[in-house]
Parts: sequence; structure tokens; C-alpha cells
Amino acid sequence: MAFISKLSDAESEAAETQVWIEFAVKCEYLDPDKAAPLYRAFDEVIRMLVSMIQKPADWKIT
Repeated sequence: MAFISKLSDAESEAAETQVWIEFAVKCEYLDPDKAAPLYRAFDEVIRMLVSMIQKPADWKIT
């Protein structure tokens, strides 16, 4: 299903963003105190996307 594929792509992009947040902190481009809420926000986005992937029928427009 194309919908699940797009959700999976979005999940991957969100996880990649978390990697870049970690990288920015380690390189001292981003303060850890500012990075933490961003990282947690992306955790929540990933949880929502995974939930949608597991039950795509709940999100299908008929």
C-alpha cells in the first residue's frame, strides 16, 4: 500500500533528523538543553507514525 510506504518514509526521515540533532550536539553546534525537547518531539512523531503504520485502516478515507 502506497500510504504505508509514505508513512515508512516519514518515519525514516524523522529518525534521520534525530541523528542530525545528536550530531549537532556532539559538534557543539546545538546546546544539549535545546536539543533535548527537539529529540523528544521527534520521538513522539515516530511513535505516531508507527501507530499509523500498524493500523492504516484507521486512517483510510473512504
